[in-house]
Amino acid sequence: MLLAVLISNSEGNILTERFNGVPAEERSHWRCFLVKLGADNLKGARNEELFVASHKSVYVVYTMIGDVYLYVVGKDEYDELALAEVIFIITTSIRDVCQKPPTERLFLDKYGRICLCLDEIVWKVVLENTEKERINRLISLKPPTPV
Repeated sequence: MLLAVLISNSEGNILTERFNGVPAEERSHWRCFLVKLGADNLKGARNEELFVASHKSVYVVYTMIGDVYLYVVGKDEYDELALAEVIFIITTSIRDVCQKPPTERLFLDKYGRICLCLDEIVWKVVLENTEKERINRLISLKPPTPV
């Protein structure tokens, strides 16, 4: 089960998050835990270097892409190896949408397309699409929504 995908800036502000099967009262705890984990370990890390944490049966894989921190949380069949694949697909999609490792500003400028990518990659609690070309084709089929 893929529990969460969370993206923050280097100061710990949440840019986007997707929780699946996590009760609302526990989400705040997860946000604080993940942001602290990134603050402690990602300063000075190389771009897209993977870090792994686990507690009981829950795994966290996290990385930095540009100025943005990305966290993926899973349990059961989504161990650290499966989460590494998920995070690779997400970082590749973000890089493709932004056309380079994103700054926070570039990430927010491309926010809509990044969210569409996340929706195509992770559906409910499972990894759905892993092929870059398929994800790009699916997000290009989505009509822009009026604001």
